[in-house]
Amino acid sequence: MLSADEPVLSLSEWIVLSLVLEQPTYAYALAVLLSHDGELGRIWHVQKAEVYRSLDRLEQAGLIRPAGSKISNHGPVRSLVEITEAGRATAADWQQRPVKHARDIRSELLVKLALLDRSGANPHDLLVAQHTLLLPIADALRDRVVTATGFDRTVLLWRYETASAAIRFLDALVTAIP
Repeated sequence: MLSADEPVLSLSEWIVLSLVLEQPTYAYALAVLLSHDGELGRIWHVQKAEVYRSLDRLEQAGLIRPAGSKISNHGPVRSLVEITEAGRATAADWQQRPVKHARDIRSELLVKLALLDRSGANPHDLLVAQHTLLLPIADALRDRVVTATGFDRTVLLWRYETASAAIRFLDALVTAIP
């Protein structure tokens, strides 16, 4: 659950914060991971400029801080950033929080699962929480499809089938995790 003092961050900012949680790093290294061909960029691509803006915003929010710099032979001085204690708690909490909408399974949940995998954390609790949150949504959509007409029925059916597919996806993952 979102706490009152938790900053409102974009998905890109959450991802950048989570990557800094893993270890102190440089903006360029983050941009590589989040590029189209990067390990996380294939799930959620973040432009290089957005990585830099995210780092600035996270620093202003007190979630990360500068941790030195390094002269580079391949461009400008690289500024190392590290996570603060507030950032550590905030990122860890976000990674374990289920997404609110079925439409965010493809982006936010998948990136959370990738981040948890990178850190070696077991995603079981997140998957169960996500399933618990999604099941009543799918049930409500199914009930609404029955009485809907016209294009409203088309949209509701799409949302119901998407939620149902996400539930099957979650069931398969939970079953596969020891």
